[in-house]
Amino acid sequence: MATDEKFVVDPELAAEVPAGETKLGTQDDANSESAANVVVVDPALQKRIVRKLDIRMAPLFCALYFFSYLDRSNIGNAAVAGLNDQLKLSGSQYSTAVSVFFATYVLSMVPLVLLLRKIKTHRAITVMAAAWSIVTIGTAFVRSYESLVACRLILGLCEGGFFPCISLYITMVYNREEQGIRFAYLFAATAFSGMFGGLIATGITRIGQAAGLLPWSWLYIIEGIISLAVVPWAWYGLPEYVAKARWWTPEERQAMELRESKRREYMGEEEFDWTQVRSALKDWRLYTGALIQFFQDIILYGFSTFLPSILRNGLGYSTLEAQYLSVPVYFLGGVAFFVGAKIGDKWGFRGTTLLVLDIFAVVGYALLATVDNNGVKYMACYLIALPLYCGPGFNETWIVNNFTPHYRRATALGLSQAIGNVAGVVAPQVYRQAPYILGHWSSFFSAVACIVLISVQLVFYRFQNRKKEQIARGERPDDRKGTQYEDNLDFRYVY
Repeated sequence: MATDEKFVVDPELAAEVPAGETKLGTQDDANSESAANVVVVDPALQKRIVRKLDIRMAPLFCALYFFSYLDRSNIGNAAVAGLNDQLKLSGSQYSTAVSVFFATYVLSMVPLVLLLRKIKTHRAITVMAAAWSIVTIGTAFVRSYESLVACRLILGLCEGGFFPCISLYITMVYNREEQGIRFAYLFAATAFSGMFGGLIATGITRIGQAAGLLPWSWLYIIEGIISLAVVPWAWYGLPEYVAKARWWTPEERQAMELRESKRREYMGEEEFDWTQVRSALKDWRLYTGALIQFFQDIILYGFSTFLPSILRNGLGYSTLEAQYLSVPVYFLGGVAFFVGAKIGDKWGFRGTTLLVLDIFAVVGYALLATVDNNGVKYMACYLIALPLYCGPGFNETWIVNNFTPHYRRATALGLSQAIGNVAGVVAPQVYRQAPYILGHWSSFFSAVACIVLISVQLVFYRFQNRKKEQIARGERPDDRKGTQYEDNLDFRYVY
């Protein structure tokens, strides 16, 4: 390979590369314990590549997840716009229709994320987006409780693999130290969906009855059509191998190929391997990570879904006040995610940042459950908003950063998402009656459980990193079972 000021082969120079800049191996064996030569990519070129990736990818990530979240959650807006009245739904039937979505949503996650490479990324995500858009449009024409439940089950099946698949795709495109802020794009879309979903629904439902359809039907039709418009963008905008995309200059393509060569030790072989799946299933960290995801999702689904109801029925605000007072709370949650993701990407503090933020949730829920002053309770909502989106997002980033190679990571990601989303069934059951004391205490203990589980993992990762450093310096015997992937002395766990 020819070298210039952009691509320098120099072991001494490579050793001096600051944390966060790319240091790329040139050996064919990317899993070797040490590399004879190291390629250092010019930081300016590196930034240009990442900026181009963001321009191409980030808007599409946000659009896809925005409509995915909107199409699953718009049943709440539809209920207010006449769905419950036309279908004559009882309270329990409506709750069941909301919760049943997660039955197929959870079951489809692991198979789809394991098959992602086999069926190709752009095909899988495009088909899922097209399917959930069509089901959303079809929901406009249901006329019975049974048909509504059937649509919700099919919708869960269509959406189930999307989030873990798009998350895994991010790990195939960005380096470990770049991933946190990219996951923030997804959860920002969730925050925007919470902020603007009601506003969008309000505008659509003002159409009134037209063409024999009530406003709730038009809500589903219009949002489904808009979601469907994103499908061609997904098909052409998600290259299977980003390093081979057409938009790179020759210089950028060479740098991308070097990034890919380094990432082989993180990603591993692309051929499906049951050994990796079984290895992940035997790793206790899979289950602690999945439990953290579950408890963080209890907080997310309980708070984000019921915040207007908490403000209206729990704190006594009017319907209009509850709607607009919820907007800045959601906004703070989105801002907190971006700030925390920046911290995680720059200094590698994923679990540590999440642990600190969950302390705010503990305080916030304690105030909501025990204090009588409504002003203090509203302030508590802002404390809870700090880890609201950070909880599931940071934990997922933490999981994908610390599991390698590809199919161990895919298994851990898929199962953590599957177990975590069971919270979507649990949360509506604990937030059933104002003033929602049971829900607040359930979320309080969920935050406490997260702090304990995060602390256990932090201690383990710190110990393992220190052990590798001691082995590398010859201060302790090498008792590792292998030298590849997580066992490699150059691999460091993120904490």
